[in-house]
Amino acid sequence: MASDTWFAVEGAGGTGAGGAPVSEVIWRPAPDAIEHTNVGRFMTAHGIGSFDELLDRSIAEPEWFWAAVAEFLGIPFGTPWQRVLDTSAGIPWATWFTGGTTNLAAACVDRWSDATPEAEAVRWEGEDGEVRVLTYEQLRNQVDAVAALLVERGIGMGDTVGIFLPMIPETVAACMAVAKIGAIFLPLFSGYGVDALVVRLDDGDAKALITADGFLRRGQVVPMQDTAREAAALVPSIDTVIVVPRTARFDEHGETTLVDPPNDGCSVLLWPEPQHHELETRQVDSEHPLFIAYTSGTTGKPKGSVHVHAGFTIKIAEEVAFQFDCRPGDRFFWFADFGWIMGPLEIVGALANGATVCLFEGAPDFPDEDRLWAFVEAHRITQLGISPTLIRSLMSHGDEPVQRHDLSSLRILGSTGEPWNEDPYRWFFDVVGGGRCPIINVSGGTEVGACFLGPHPVQPLTAMSLGGPSLGMAVDVFDDEGKPTRGAVGELVCTAPWPGMTRGLWKAPERYLETYWSRWPDVWVHGDWALVDDDGQWYLRGRSDDTIKLAGKRLGPAEVESALVSHPAVAEAAAVGIPDPLKGEALWTYVVLAAGHEPSEALRAELVSVVTAHLGKAFKPSAVRFTTALPKTRSAKVVRRAIRATALGTDPGDLSSLEDPTTIAAVRDAC
Repeated sequence: MASDTWFAVEGAGGTGAGGAPVSEVIWRPAPDAIEHTNVGRFMTAHGIGSFDELLDRSIAEPEWFWAAVAEFLGIPFGTPWQRVLDTSAGIPWATWFTGGTTNLAAACVDRWSDATPEAEAVRWEGEDGEVRVLTYEQLRNQVDAVAALLVERGIGMGDTVGIFLPMIPETVAACMAVAKIGAIFLPLFSGYGVDALVVRLDDGDAKALITADGFLRRGQVVPMQDTAREAAALVPSIDTVIVVPRTARFDEHGETTLVDPPNDGCSVLLWPEPQHHELETRQVDSEHPLFIAYTSGTTGKPKGSVHVHAGFTIKIAEEVAFQFDCRPGDRFFWFADFGWIMGPLEIVGALANGATVCLFEGAPDFPDEDRLWAFVEAHRITQLGISPTLIRSLMSHGDEPVQRHDLSSLRILGSTGEPWNEDPYRWFFDVVGGGRCPIINVSGGTEVGACFLGPHPVQPLTAMSLGGPSLGMAVDVFDDEGKPTRGAVGELVCTAPWPGMTRGLWKAPERYLETYWSRWPDVWVHGDWALVDDDGQWYLRGRSDDTIKLAGKRLGPAEVESALVSHPAVAEAAAVGIPDPLKGEALWTYVVLAAGHEPSEALRAELVSVVTAHLGKAFKPSAVRFTTALPKTRSAKVVRRAIRATALGTDPGDLSSLEDPTTIAAVRDAC
């Protein structure tokens, strides 16, 4: 569905206040296309003349807005809610759609299976080229079979089920099946080792674990079943392990061999064949827990963010509908793992809007450097989401791998995870999107359950900007005194509750209040530095706990990294602050060189000059270190705290989400 007409406006770059790019409009929606977008139709339905008017009203009247969204998107409620928002227990413990009953599976599977049974729900491509497609009717049959098996095993309302799977069709069915019976799913990163699984499964009191025999990555079978079994043996509450046969045919016998039960009383079962069970979806309270999303912490054990059926479903459905303009017939794809919040987002967002969720196995540049672009072409992807770091990696292969493919199906580009710098952003916009697709650059988090910031496809688009507040989100930027600030970097905050916010941290209410609500009364402090320029455009400046302070001046690492990667010799960069007796902190930088470039003292001096020229002499790096790799998560976010801890020889905290733990050794060698 690429029928909408968009057009781009080119211009020159530059920087303004606080290092923010000049608010240069690079893309505008065609006027006759606006009314056909989801958000345009919503505005028409409510007699709203402009997006700015809608944004202001959505923030001022959140109860009106979220009720109107639920109705507009047709989110089914078995029992109507009595009250949209209830803050009687305090702002941090706000509840939504109280008194109502609903279920994620009803919103994402049942209603579309009834209305459009033959429409595509799931489309998947394996690294070996295998393709599988499930219609909504087929997905419902698979969901019912898994749900029936879980019920047979005694899993019921409020029980927790770990989902340790790669992004395969069964992952979609698994989370919907758990939700269908009123249980709670626990997404687990597919690259976790035993220890990382145990701490999350044990903290979540998991009764069952759904896993696979393995998956493919860079031509190798990555085993999962043995890891899952070892972990289950160390979690006393688990009594059921269900195994999906993904890599069985690569075994010499061509079948999945179930491992022995991890302990007495635990059963290991094979994933069930789809059947017409017609198992009734349980209506649960709007605030009934849906899933627990664990985030890695710098210290202590991971935090389990609790999300609920009504709030998460409606917020994600709205965001994907209004920001990414997703609708029936679209094919929505985000390069993500199920253990990252973008995994549940792409599944729920696409299915709640009656679209097709597209899944991808393996690495984006294997077996060939154009693998991702071939996938977009073959499956006619309409919305493509990716991280800035991954774009920086892929653009190192040049334009040709992209240009050899027809990407005309793309209508919207998406990004999240970290700040952009100009050259990769331009490459994504011009080369991948052909200058015609807006980049919906969003920012939120696991605990947010969605996004605080992001542009909408009815607004002019400014390079690298996050646009502004998402609809219904009362976000702001505060200075150190807790007052709104513009033209300067400050703390990103939210001053009112929203439906998708975590309902606390699993079994840790005090930690929840301390982490997000303790700095200013009834204000959520997110932990990101942000800046709003004179034109009202919003930009991120990195995590506030990554902030570097040089001689009393505050600096976001993204500003340094953007300067470094502007040099043609630099493929990737990271900046960290290291304790310094004179300055308080010294600026150390780590760079991965582009192909054809070698480390040298001359190049080191050049890079110091580049940073100084961009940011000023006060921000001259004390060290430029050459490394062969940077520690990153599977979603391609650089883990700066790991770099800093490695440089200092201190404990880096939880590193279980790293895609390649050997990158720590590369940083150590660079030190």
